[in-house]
Amino acid sequence: MRRKIGNSVLELVEGDITREEVDAIVNAANDRLLPGGGVCGAIHRAAGPGLARACAEIGYCPTGQVRVTKGFNLKAEYVFHAVGPIYRERPEDAGLLASCYREALRLAREMKLRSISFPAISTGIYGYPVREAAKIAIETIVAFLRENSPEMLVRMVLFTPADYDIHCKVLQEVQAG
Repeated sequence: MRRKIGNSVLELVEGDITREEVDAIVNAANDRLLPGGGVCGAIHRAAGPGLARACAEIGYCPTGQVRVTKGFNLKAEYVFHAVGPIYRERPEDAGLLASCYREALRLAREMKLRSISFPAISTGIYGYPVREAAKIAIETIVAFLRENSPEMLVRMVLFTPADYDIHCKVLQEVQAG
């Protein structure tokens, strides 16, 4: 699914984020930036050992924030490490998740990047319900693109058909609203 938003394009695709040919991919990272499971583990495996060394040099990233490394063996030049919240049904969870998307987009704009791909942050082992996370992600991305008008391709790369379908439905609802 593809939508034009201001000067930008928001795309939703089903696939493997480690194969993205964009300026930056976003890693759903843990706060110590260690190789983990899920999308984080896949990105570290595809990037090679240089990524873990670069992350170790940074050492820590607070929840809701983003740190940047090179992409090493990935097609993407950069990896943006976004630390989403562990879902605990706290009022601040939504704000922390939105911050991950907003901060990554802000950094991409500052770095004059033309394309960035996101996974569904916090929806794996961190337990965020996919529909709630999709609504936060898409509303945040759409608002950023409308307010800042960058010329950018923003892609959400969803790993399963079910996640892709949920995100498409949410995008249609957000665009209709």
